[in-house]
Amino acid sequence: MSNPINPAIFVTTLATMELDFEKPIAELEAKLEDMKELAKDSDKDVHSAISALEKKIRALKKETFENLTGWQRVQLSRHPDRPYTLDYIYEMTSDFIELFGDRSVADDKAMVGGLGTIDGQTFMIIGQQKGRNTKQRQHRNFGMANPEGYRKALRLMKMAEKFNKPIITLIDTPGAFPGLEAEERGQGEAIARNLKEMFMLKVPIICIVIGEGASGGALGIAIGDRVLMLENSWYSVISPENCSTILWRSWDYKEQAAEVLKLTGKDMLANKLIDGIINEPLGGAHKDLQWMANEVKSVIMKNFKELDKLTPQERISQRIDKFSAMGVVKE
Repeated sequence: MSNPINPAIFVTTLATMELDFEKPIAELEAKLEDMKELAKDSDKDVHSAISALEKKIRALKKETFENLTGWQRVQLSRHPDRPYTLDYIYEMTSDFIELFGDRSVADDKAMVGGLGTIDGQTFMIIGQQKGRNTKQRQHRNFGMANPEGYRKALRLMKMAEKFNKPIITLIDTPGAFPGLEAEERGQGEAIARNLKEMFMLKVPIICIVIGEGASGGALGIAIGDRVLMLENSWYSVISPENCSTILWRSWDYKEQAAEVLKLTGKDMLANKLIDGIINEPLGGAHKDLQWMANEVKSVIMKNFKELDKLTPQERISQRIDKFSAMGVVKE
């Protein structure tokens, strides 16, 4: 169930990634900065030209980001500056207490979780965590959890159920770790157990794909009453690169694979596989973390208030019915 991504290739991709579709915008923004500097040192009135250029940039940004392809959204979801799980947690809560370990093998640094308060309500918040630089990425295993990470997540979910605390999961992973040692320790079993147990948890569960949602690595913490996606995130059984490798024996067809996989929020919502899309600021979530975190917090509280009105059995029944209906075709 894991997604076979080579960590070294993944890091190189992030480090050298250039968002080609943003280049025309960047060129205009550079020109705008030059004009502003000119306005400081010159007696000539260039303010009207500056205003016209600013208007042109806004229009180009709007047109560009409203019409992104699937592959372009995948690129944005991997932007090195994009907010990760802990960024959202610390922005949304002021009293987060991180909890560690699966009480069996180890503490998986790729999976983080703990208790935090949002608008007076305590939540158990769990998610995959990536790193900003090479050292951090190695420490976090590139956001790819081992079996002990999924077992830690389940332990925290069970604790939340015991103390009647709702659960939030923030999903951002290129897949569960595909190493031999992970398989030897029961990677598939750990993910499968999470799927089974999450269906039966009595507390509200809100799952949000904040970046990459790949394979069973994402699904292992994504069985919820509400499953939501950020506008520039993706959710699929496989990454476009690996799909391209399998079908065409080359990564060169990743753009086509991204379109065929129907992995964007709009595609997933149209296929009734998620419950909603959370808008991002123009240019992506990394452009304004505070705004993005407030938007996520608002959506969380709205959905929690709706779910809190239901009895545990009603939530469980609706959760099972929702996922059971996926992929069913009636003729």
